[in-house]
Amino acid sequence: MTDALASAAPAAGPRRPGHAALAALGLAPAPLSPADASMHRFPDGGSWRTEVPSVEGPEVLGAVLEESARLGVPVHRVSQGSGVWMLTDAEITEMVAGCAEHAVELCLFTGPRGTWDTGAAVRTDSGGAGLRSRGHDALAGCVEDALRATQLGVRCLLVADEGVLWTLHRLREEGILPADTTLKVSALIGPVNPASYAVFERLGADSINVPSDLTLTQFTEIRRVSGAPMDLYIEAPDDLGGYVRMYEAAELVRRGAPLYLKFGLARAPGVYPYGRQLRDVALNSARERVRRGRLALDLLARHGADGGMSPLGSRLPGPLARFPLTPKD
Repeated sequence: MTDALASAAPAAGPRRPGHAALAALGLAPAPLSPADASMHRFPDGGSWRTEVPSVEGPEVLGAVLEESARLGVPVHRVSQGSGVWMLTDAEITEMVAGCAEHAVELCLFTGPRGTWDTGAAVRTDSGGAGLRSRGHDALAGCVEDALRATQLGVRCLLVADEGVLWTLHRLREEGILPADTTLKVSALIGPVNPASYAVFERLGADSINVPSDLTLTQFTEIRRVSGAPMDLYIEAPDDLGGYVRMYEAAELVRRGAPLYLKFGLARAPGVYPYGRQLRDVALNSARERVRRGRLALDLLARHGADGGMSPLGSRLPGPLARFPLTPKD
């Protein structure tokens, strides 16, 4: 590094992209404000964890675990998007065992939702009720999925409906679902303001996926009202916008902690609901998601921002705010 670049380097903290070179030209950005940084952490003290989404069955899980070992990518959680009902008992049991062997949390999606239902409104320009569960029967299907999955050893459930979330939280409080079950809110209904984020937390969410197009300021605004773990695609699938925010990863962690960095994949065919007709796509996409994770982690390391990762095997969110349950709830 030349003397000019060395003198322009920030004194402490993560290195911002291109900072020294731009500062030498008089183009340094405004100083980072301590007030923008999240004061929240996971209960293990970590500020970030990792997640590989769209892991649709045992074979895809095997590809993720193999590739993560080959590339040295730490994985805290894998999630599946097709749903519990698209897996056999044997497949779920195999995935539970594979994740347990590698200290990875397994998260499966619950039940019927908008696009896989008879309702037509979701296919209109307005989107209707979106991916939510329509009617009592769809709600019941989600509950059935949750009961079946947890009986087979799954301890993280993905939901795309506020009513399903509240119902599963109540079942957890009643001991009908295991007490250590965690509930994850899908990006399909992710909140976009501090008030809605706080509501999801109080409805029982243990991690909440926010849309990938929120501004940095909006992350800080959310963190001023809630410490519930946040999930974020740093590369979003095309149907969620296709945004790629790798160069912002360090600042996203600084503002959004505790944060799950989700390694999505843009410009990739959809695989939901998954079946063997999509096998090659799912396997190749899974391997590339892990590779994208390696790119993101390398970037964090280059910027001196790779510290603060939760220990592998960490999964619980710590104490969170909840709406009170009345006796008749």
